[in-house]
Amino acid sequence: MELLTILAVLAVVLPSLYIYTASVVSTRFPKLENKSICLLIAHPDDEAMFFAPTVLALTRPETGNHVKILCLSSGDADGLGETRKKELAKSGVVLGLRSTSDVFVVEKPEFRDSMTTTWDAGKISDLLVSAFAPQLNKSKGASSPPTASIDVLITFDAGGVSSHPNHISLYHGAKEFVGALVAGKAGWASPVDLYTLTTVPIARKYSAFLDVLPTLLSWAIGAGKRDKKHPGGLVFLNGLAGHGSFTTAWKAMTTAHKSQMVWFRYGWITLSRYMYINDLRLEKIKRK
Repeated sequence: MELLTILAVLAVVLPSLYIYTASVVSTRFPKLENKSICLLIAHPDDEAMFFAPTVLALTRPETGNHVKILCLSSGDADGLGETRKKELAKSGVVLGLRSTSDVFVVEKPEFRDSMTTTWDAGKISDLLVSAFAPQLNKSKGASSPPTASIDVLITFDAGGVSSHPNHISLYHGAKEFVGALVAGKAGWASPVDLYTLTTVPIARKYSAFLDVLPTLLSWAIGAGKRDKKHPGGLVFLNGLAGHGSFTTAWKAMTTAHKSQMVWFRYGWITLSRYMYINDLRLEKIKRK
């Protein structure tokens, strides 16, 4: 009976503490406002399975942000490319994007959906340049400031969350893109901040909202906090119920990405801390 009593108390106390923490983080931690933001993903469903807390937080109307999703493949490994593109558009709107027109899917042979293929970072960078900084190819000299049509680019970190080579390729391509913006322009800051989603060990990955304490400790120790305009780290915590919460992330997967909802995905969307918690780090880019 004692064990059952303890478990019952924990079942009430732990979610309550998490909900309180989420409310504090949403009001007191660094945030992005009035920004043009691109979420760069590799496959349809990445936005929901990995980045839902980020998208839900950044698309809140009061932030003034305009968030778009750029996906570099249709996820056509099983011949479901057209279906998955439609699912991505639907999921994006569920997560708060203004419309399906803010979702873009690239289909090129060099960005084939594969667990064994590494995409070329230079080609990813070139695509991002053509999309967000086409003027870069018209040299204006070192005296002119670098410009881009977005303020923030968000993608995976070097671990890719799941070690997927396509995810990791996005990290390297995004870094190359941001570096290209300021190449040969000493003294100018990049017009684009690159934030990457932190990969955590497997024990933390499947600890659901209980990973909140390690996440906050990591942010407190490792994220730069001096520059309020360009925070060194961002933390987004989904609530557990209601609009714009974990249940919305769940809905994005179960009602939009129906083609991907095989049995084991239910385990992921229930236990994965990425459905509840995202922490992003601002990447430091070396100039060429």
